Amino acid sequence: MAKETKKASKSKAEELKEKLFYTKKHATLIMSDAEQKKADKYCEGYKKFLDSGKTEREACATAVEMAEKAGFKLFDKNAKYKAGDKVYTVNRGKAVIFAVFGKQDIENGVNLTAAHIDSPRIDLKQNPLYEADELGYFKTHYYGGIKKYQWTAIPLSLHGVIAKNDGTVITVNIGEDEADPCFVVTDLLPHLAEEQYKRPANKLITGEELNILIGSRPFKEDETSDAVKLNLMNILFEKYGIVEKDFLSAELECVPAMKARDVGFDRSLVGAYGQDDRVCSYTAFTALLDMKGIPERTAVCVLTDKEETGSDGNTGLCSSYLKFFLYDLAENGGSDGRTVMTASRCLSADVNAGFDPTFPEGYERKNSAFMNKGIVVTKYTGARGKSGTSDANAEYVGFIHSMLDKNEVVWQTGELGKVDFGGGGTVAAYIANLNIDTIDVGVPVLSMHAPFEITAKNDVYMAYKAFSAFYKSE
Repeated sequence: MAKETKKASKSKAEELKEKLFYTKKHATLIMSDAEQKKADKYCEGYKKFLDSGKTEREACATAVEMAEKAGFKLFDKNAKYKAGDKVYTVNRGKAVIFAVFGKQDIENGVNLTAAHIDSPRIDLKQNPLYEADELGYFKTHYYGGIKKYQWTAIPLSLHGVIAKNDGTVITVNIGEDEADPCFVVTDLLPHLAEEQYKRPANKLITGEELNILIGSRPFKEDETSDAVKLNLMNILFEKYGIVEKDFLSAELECVPAMKARDVGFDRSLVGAYGQDDRVCSYTAFTALLDMKGIPERTAVCVLTDKEETGSDGNTGLCSSYLKFFLYDLAENGGSDGRTVMTASRCLSADVNAGFDPTFPEGYERKNSAFMNKGIVVTKYTGARGKSGTSDANAEYVGFIHSMLDKNEVVWQTGELGKVDFGGGGTVAAYIANLNIDTIDVGVPVLSMHAPFEITAKNDVYMAYKAFSAFYKSE
């Protein structure tokens, strides 16, 4: 018996290591069976959100629909609100802000989360439709950072809006239903690709080669040039009432025509397009929707556009729409925007790169995020010499760490690759520029910016727990 007890007890060194060392723990080994079931169930709703919101417009509309069912009302800056009231405001159909009024005076600041609902994709050019050798195509311009070769030979769907001269706006969504046709960017067969193989990887497919195949049958009533283009334009006219000039005032986007799926024999992972950053958008947003009771501080969630291209434009966070909303909240509560923003705190809800053991050379292992080890707290982003980052101060980092621990959230820290190797940016810097304490918190992702990205269900659920705890923090 004495021998067995001695074997089971920890040595002093082991006890000290447990007390003093920082180790990342696998969420599955910490979570109870009941919590694991909650995580898996939660991700079923997440997958539906991914399928219904493949563009920033669709994600915005889906979120608004969910919010209205949860009792949120359109914000009126001239109305008077009380603690517990739920409001939202939409910016041009592409970005949306939700808020739940808290018990404390607005001058004490708000608890803000900010995620983006745009994702890398292929946009149509303004004059896209053409015919070449009796095949019909769309010319495109890719949006955000993509590996262009990944977007060939996969089924694509067409989403967006067409604003006609008469003022009507037509919504387009073709390729998601199994009965719909889909579209594709063709690639060169390997038998003829000897010269293509000599190109560097970033030019295996060039931007001007991302031409989308959309048809091949000619208009056969009369013999004419561009008969395939004419037939396609006639189909579009009969279906939508549009002429070619209407493309000039259209926003049309091609995205993968694939549904969100469980990945792995154990179904522990989610595979889908657009998880950067709709995984953080959904978790931050639903944490606000599901909030029980009235928060101490006013809780705000912004789902923004244009992050993948630098956050510029009037629907991106380099614009003033979030600042103006915070001004309106401040005035509504008898304070001023400057006071409110200075007292506010923010979680910039964006993803980080999950360590990929197949490609370890890009990562610095000690400071990388790992799948299934919880939400990632990223003190700074930027590239190389921390260029383009806000770099959260130590006091705020300590506050976030403490909050996560108190609420039993599995979390880790991480950077986006080796110092001189890569890097990236989020919206954190733009919110920090408003004098708001800000830090990045998000979910690790494999195959980021690919047409089919991977997240771990336990990490997704831990993001939901983290944002829930943040909204309730005093």
